[in-house]
Amino acid sequence: MPYSLFKQRIIVTGLILGLLLASIEQTVVTTAMPTIVKELGGLSVYSWVFSIYMLTSTASMPLYGKLADVYGRKTMYIIGMLLFLAGSVLCGLSTGMTGLIVSRGIQGIGAGALMPIAFTIMADLFPPEQRGKFMGSFSAVFTLASLLGPTVGGILVQYTHWSSVFYLNLPIGIPALLLIAFSLKERTGSEQRHVDWFGAITFTSAIVAVLLALVLGGEPHAGAAGSGWLSAPVIGLLSAGVLLLCLFLWMETKVKEPLIPLALFRHRLIASSSITGFLISAAMFGAIAYIPLYVQGVIGVSPSAAGYTLTPLMLASAITSTLCGRLMSKLSYRSILIPSFLLMAAGFCLLSRMTIETTMTQIVITLILTGLGMGAVFPVLGTAAQSAVEWNMRGVATSMSQFCRSIGGTIGVSVLGALLAARTASGLLQGGRSIPADQVQQYANPQLLLDAGARAALPQPILESLQLVFSDALQAVFAAGAVCVVLALAASLWMGNHRLVQPSSDKKSA
Repeated sequence: MPYSLFKQRIIVTGLILGLLLASIEQTVVTTAMPTIVKELGGLSVYSWVFSIYMLTSTASMPLYGKLADVYGRKTMYIIGMLLFLAGSVLCGLSTGMTGLIVSRGIQGIGAGALMPIAFTIMADLFPPEQRGKFMGSFSAVFTLASLLGPTVGGILVQYTHWSSVFYLNLPIGIPALLLIAFSLKERTGSEQRHVDWFGAITFTSAIVAVLLALVLGGEPHAGAAGSGWLSAPVIGLLSAGVLLLCLFLWMETKVKEPLIPLALFRHRLIASSSITGFLISAAMFGAIAYIPLYVQGVIGVSPSAAGYTLTPLMLASAITSTLCGRLMSKLSYRSILIPSFLLMAAGFCLLSRMTIETTMTQIVITLILTGLGMGAVFPVLGTAAQSAVEWNMRGVATSMSQFCRSIGGTIGVSVLGALLAARTASGLLQGGRSIPADQVQQYANPQLLLDAGARAALPQPILESLQLVFSDALQAVFAAGAVCVVLALAASLWMGNHRLVQPSSDKKSA
């Protein structure tokens, strides 16, 4: 249904608030977690506060996409927002880590709806020639949230109770919910449609099993005998995940209306944007996450300064994510992605050559270069996936695009984290250059470099050796990230000369 300019602005405001909510949540909680653990205890399950959120949000994305196509974007968006806000309240009321982890799981189930359906509503709301501009604006919101999150979280924890980081979601989420509820009017297709619930259960179970295996395999104890990647639980979960996924793929060829129509991936844009999104997310979330670790552990900056290391990257990303909206109406997707990936590849190559002599100025310049390449990537990939399908498949296409990125980031963090641990252990076993063989185990924990007191107590030759070992290991991580970027560049070439066009059914009323 057509909207007035005023009504469009109200809906966009609601969507932006929802995106801000979903984007800022993780960074705010990360800042607050040391204080939460101090009060609630449960350090041994610290990582599960983040892992459970990732598991539930990622696994629920494809289901929300299908349900949005069947029952309407508005209905599913409101359900997702209500679950997210309910989970936020329960997190704030938690009196133990078990309750907090369960509440974060509920939060994640709701979060799985917020981004994919927001982008789908945006695609319904605006014609193709305007979508690029708004995709870029939404990406800028994500960047802004990434910058504000640590600061907001730090202020709330310092001056209020830790529960306020969860209650903060209410004054943002409730207005977003009301704006969408009262402004968005839509009607679904008149034909009767069905949801493949058995396929949904099978697919969700498969994804949860695989993600759970990745989380368990990448935990710090991974080097111990009988644990980590070769442990029975991890191998069992991976095997179960693969079997369930094979069963799901077989069932999708038999049902009348599959949860994920496999024919979608016969379309060049859908297939190439999904593969590209997976690879670039693995590079970004898997390698860039270690930059603050590098500047704190190798170069030796303070923890507070390390927390703001990524600011140049995010600001540069915001610039190109805003500009790419205008470019999409004039250039093909591939024409925008190729220079973007070349800039990112150059940035990652420079990161892989950092040493203990690298200055913060050099790192800032490298991050700006990487960010300028990064900013246009996700808006282009999201727009490409949406423009490739008709209105009644847009929810599935958008959610699958988000899902591939989420899976890519999860696998990237796990695999590159394992690479970091392996390279660090290998460097230490070789004696760490100046570390006596009988003292290797004593200094085997890189955490020594991140603790100011422990770092100051280290003998200078030992400190330099640990810095070199840690630096060499992180160089391998950034080099692996560069390989992922190059592979993403190759995948993007498959897009051909497709550009932003209007499918015939785009004129259908939303």
